[in-house]
Parts: sequence; structure tokens; C-alpha cells
Amino acid sequence: MQTPHLLLAAIALALAGVASAADEAPLGRDVDGLLAHARSHNPDWVAMRMEAEAAAERIGPAGALPDPVLRTELENVTNFGSNASPNLLPARVGSTKYTLMQSLPWWGKRDLRRDVAVAAADESRARATGSWVDVAARIKVAYAQYYQLSRNLQYGREVLDLIERLAGIAQVRYAGGLAPQQDAIRAQVERTAIQSELIAMETERHHAMIRLNTALARGADAPLVPPEMLRPVPPRFDVAALTARLRDNNPELFAEDARIRGAERSRDLTYRNRYPDVTLGVAPMQVGTQVNQWGVMVELNIPLQQSSRRGQEREADKSVEAAQARKTAAANRLVAELSEAVAILEGARRVEGLTATSLLPQAEVTLQAALAGYENGKVDFASALDAQRQIRRARQELVKAQTEQRMRLADIERLIGDEL
Repeated sequence: MQTPHLLLAAIALALAGVASAADEAPLGRDVDGLLAHARSHNPDWVAMRMEAEAAAERIGPAGALPDPVLRTELENVTNFGSNASPNLLPARVGSTKYTLMQSLPWWGKRDLRRDVAVAAADESRARATGSWVDVAARIKVAYAQYYQLSRNLQYGREVLDLIERLAGIAQVRYAGGLAPQQDAIRAQVERTAIQSELIAMETERHHAMIRLNTALARGADAPLVPPEMLRPVPPRFDVAALTARLRDNNPELFAEDARIRGAERSRDLTYRNRYPDVTLGVAPMQVGTQVNQWGVMVELNIPLQQSSRRGQEREADKSVEAAQARKTAAANRLVAELSEAVAILEGARRVEGLTATSLLPQAEVTLQAALAGYENGKVDFASALDAQRQIRRARQELVKAQTEQRMRLADIERLIGDEL
């Protein structure tokens, strides 16, 4: 009697699975889906994030007191002077002394150690953020290259269809005695050359898919759907504003800031080591089964090795200076990279505008005129071939300029540490 219910349940589960699979957007259509996948699956980003969390867990222990120490001393375990035999039980020896000790660092040392750990955690978190920014930039660049190769492959196939059309026209004209046999032969040669180029394009596109899948932590031959669109590019760039965002948000500079803070706190801690640490203790004395004596103790380490400490202090000072110089060098390099990326993007934008508004329309008009003229015998075959090559170059220049802009946009976003 329960069989229909089980069948309905199985059908419902199957439909739910189909609906779930349909809801999952295939990868490759746009770059946003690729970034969302990488954020959950890229092992480099996951590893750096876990290291940052591990570094954050070191902050508490860095500022904590060391564990107390309990010392037990058994006096006269041979029971010399009495009739008792040697023993190791506290109540059956001459006396037993218990000492409970707690080490106390000099004032301020614990705070400085915690500050050093905080700076290290901030640096690790910045490195993790920088790792994700680098991964995202690689994905954006790889996707742009994947898009370019896919479009070039599409244009190559369209040109192959065009050559097939020209070859058909040449064959008809040759059969009618209106064109030399050389036209038909050149059409076949051109078709073979384009087919060879298409094979090379397919190989390059496959390599681009491998690079993209590698950045996504997927199998090298995992399927990707054809790309549909490129990311929009802002209409203009304010280099001064971008430079300010770079100085405020760049993960590398943030990590260098954290390194400077850590070096400064380590230097302060080194100078604080001129003062001794203190160990306090309390010591009850057991005789037999009774505790009838109490003692207290104070222990100090004596910082006598002054030459060694001065060397450590000079080392700490140099470490701070090195960290500051490293940040200055990194900032100069990153600002230069930003200016270069913006300049290249703007140049590619101008090339795209010129190609889209002038070169490509002219090439299309020339091609149509050449095809019509060749069919009517007013244009020779060489001119028709030259027209198709011209429009092919124009299309390739257009997609190259579009791709270059997205690649430089990825560089800019990597440098400023944020999306535009």
C-alpha cells in the first residue's frame, strides 16, 4: 500500500535535483560567477585565510602570564639521625618544602608582546587579502584572454564561411570562362590557411581554459561555457583619486604598515629588556604531617650583558628603518604600476573607439563592395581577398582593444585593492 507514496517521493526528489542543477549557473558565462566560485574553492585563498585566523589566535597567548611553577624539595630522605629507613613520602622524611612561583615580566612587556602579535596578525590578514586580490586579478585576466580567443575563433569561422563563398563564386566564374583558374586555386589555398589558423586558435583557447580552470581550482579540462560579455569599464579614471585609494587600501601597503608597527613594538620590547623580570614565590614547609613554617621568595634576573643588549637594540632600530624603507619602495612601485595601467587602458579605449567608429565600418563597406564587384567582374580576386583580410584584422583589433582594457582594469583593481 505504501508503494505509490514511495514512488511519488522518488519523483519529487528527482525533480528537486533537476531543479537544483538547473539553478546552478554554468561557469564561464561571465567573470562574476567565476569569482564567486573561486572565493569558495581556491586553495591559495583558503590557506592564507586560515593562516590569518591562526595568527589572530596568537594574540591572547602573547600577552598572557607564563604558567606558575611548583617545586617540591624533600630534605633528609635517608632519615639520618633517626631509626626510620629511607623514604620518599613527604610525611616520612625530615622535612618537605613546597615552593609555588610565578614569573612576572617587567611592567609593559606583556602589552608590547601582545602588540607585536596584533601587528603580526594584521600583516597576515593583509597578506590573505592580497592573496585573494591576486587570485581575482588572475581570473579576470584569464577570462579576458578566454573571451578574446573565443571571439577570434568565432570571427575566424565567419571568415572561413566567407572564403567558402568566394571559392564558390570563383569556381562558377572559372567554369563560365570569366575568371582564370588561378582564382579558384588561390581560394582553396586561402581556405586551407584559415583552417590551419583555426586549429591554432582552438589550441590557444584550450590553453586559456586550462589557465582559467587552474585559477578556479578545477580540473584542467573541466567544461566552461562560451563567454558572453566583458565587464564594463568606467568611463574615466582620476589617477589622483586612484592613487589615494591605493595608499589607503592596497593589501601590500597595509601589510608593510603592520610590519612597521610590529618592528616598532619589538624595538620597544628590546629596550624594555634592560629591566629585570621578577619571580615571586611562597614556600610552606612540611614536617611530618604538619605545615608549621612559611617562607616567601623574590627572584630577579640581572641584566648584566649590556654589550649583547646594545647589539639587540641596534638591530631593532635597523629593523624599523628597513621596514619603513620597504614600504616607501613598495608605494613608489605600486603608484608607478597604477599610472602605467591607466595609461595603457586609456590608449586601448581610444583604439577601440577608432576601430569601432571608423576602421570596422569602412572595412565592412569595402568587403561588400569587393564581393559585389567580383561577382560582376569589376574587381579582381586579389582585391576581394584583401577586403576580407582587412575586415578580419579590424575585428581582431577591436576585440584586442576590448580585452586589453579589461586586463588593465584587473591590474588597477588589484593595485587599489577594491572593485571599480
